[in-house]
Amino acid sequence: MKVSVLAADLSDNATGRADLLARLLSSRYEVEVVGPRFGADVWMPARTGAIAQRSVKAGRYPGFAQRIPALLELVDGDVLIASKPRPTSFGLGLLARARRKRPLVLDIDDWEVGFFSRSGAWGRTGRALNLANPNGLPWTWLVEKLVSRADAITVASRFLERRFGGTLLPHVRDTEAWDPARYDGRAARARLGVGDRKVVMFLGTPRGHKGVDDLVAAVGSLGPGVILTLVGVDPARSGAPRWSAASHVRVIGEIPFDDVPRYLVAADVVAVPQRATTDTVGQVPAKLFDAMALGRPIVSTSVSMIPEILEGCGLVVEPGDVPALAGAIKRLLDDADEAATLGRRARARCEVRYSFRVARSILFPLLDQLKSPS
Repeated sequence: MKVSVLAADLSDNATGRADLLARLLSSRYEVEVVGPRFGADVWMPARTGAIAQRSVKAGRYPGFAQRIPALLELVDGDVLIASKPRPTSFGLGLLARARRKRPLVLDIDDWEVGFFSRSGAWGRTGRALNLANPNGLPWTWLVEKLVSRADAITVASRFLERRFGGTLLPHVRDTEAWDPARYDGRAARARLGVGDRKVVMFLGTPRGHKGVDDLVAAVGSLGPGVILTLVGVDPARSGAPRWSAASHVRVIGEIPFDDVPRYLVAADVVAVPQRATTDTVGQVPAKLFDAMALGRPIVSTSVSMIPEILEGCGLVVEPGDVPALAGAIKRLLDDADEAATLGRRARARCEVRYSFRVARSILFPLLDQLKSPS
């Protein structure tokens, strides 16, 4: 059986969840990720992985409409999975289902309409008038109203479960492949050139709601013996030039997803300082599970499901509280025994609740039921 996973834009980090779904399914089914590509190339962390990808270069309306037939030709699986309720994934999935009569699963890992609410009423008004963007507010709002038309729904957080229903399927990691015993922390530190300094690490795309500015300020207050390494950050975008100017910050560009463990094992503490915004209310950062799988001590914030996920195996502070964030990081840097204990507990929690094995026990029966004769 073949599964087509539809990504909303294969050139940005939204590809991450689509790639994860495909990796989960690839042990049993033929699977590929398909969709439009609004940038020059496939998102770099997923570009060289094991999952096959097919894309169509696309742009804004009205030109995007001319690319829809070519996109629909790519969606040829026996089961279709749309990653995110966006027009260019779920919208295309609905068209493909009508054309090929195949079951369609919608996977929701973010509240997409919430992303358009951060700038207040005037910002929403401007976005509502942006009809040229295929994934703009008016089209995304419309597609959200069609969520119930999916044959099945999976969601990545309890907020999304309450809002859309469906089956809870959090982000997960391959805890067998990502065994910290397989990776050399000393070699990773040597590659980063951090010497004997303590390493606080942030991994991922640094959107404003991810609290990187809070983290830069927090680590800066801890003194010269601590360095903040931002991994996966385009050095020319977001606040990277400003962060790089700080003596305690080192910026590492985007890396292949499969190389993540080789960097993360260098971290004395992994920080995931989510802010409390409409962007994050339904979001669970996937990078939490990277750190958990690799047994890293974690400091994060009380946003969405994070307190539940890290209960007893990580430190959680209030979002936006820079002194509290600094204090939690310092606590783990100063107490290696507590840090190691929390890291071990985090990995154990990941194996029991957030592993590929657990996710496949949910996904495989769901897909098999959709394809079984009625």
